[in-house]
Amino acid sequence: MVLKPQDIVIVLKLLGHRRRPPFAQFAADLLISSSEVHAAMKRLQLSRLIHGPEMHNRPNLQNLEEFLIHGVKYAFPAKRGESTRGIATSYAAEPLKRMIVPDNQPIPVWPYSAGKERGVAFSPLYRTVPAAAIRDTSLYKKLALVDAIRDGRVRERSLAEQELLKLLRQDVDG
Repeated sequence: MVLKPQDIVIVLKLLGHRRRPPFAQFAADLLISSSEVHAAMKRLQLSRLIHGPEMHNRPNLQNLEEFLIHGVKYAFPAKRGESTRGIATSYAAEPLKRMIVPDNQPIPVWPYSAGKERGVAFSPLYRTVPAAAIRDTSLYKKLALVDAIRDGRVRERSLAEQELLKLLRQDVDG
């Protein structure tokens, strides 16, 4: 079984939960089918990014950190597209937004018709990411940081790595 991009969205959402929520709730929160959440949990467990049921399917923080910092940009590279309306991501979203002064280039945005930003289309990990991120600010921050790692310049990636590690550890420590 090979990881899929939505698996990363699911494991990021899973952080902060002491126990895995019911698949139906998880699916509704992420706008993904319950069967897809179930399949993702199996792939995440086989990839050792989450522990098994004996540990309540909690994220394996050490492995997850390593994959997000060193592997996600190769496994799921970002694709940029045309100018569009959407939701800011990467360095144009919090928490990097307050650390990086943007240049005159269009900002990266997830295409989303209800978005309020204008920029260059940046492919989200999964098609439902923009709507799910609007519902959950913690998830939004993690996904934006992962996007900076997937496609940022050296300084953006470095800051994103530091911030993402802080957020991941906060979620696990409770």
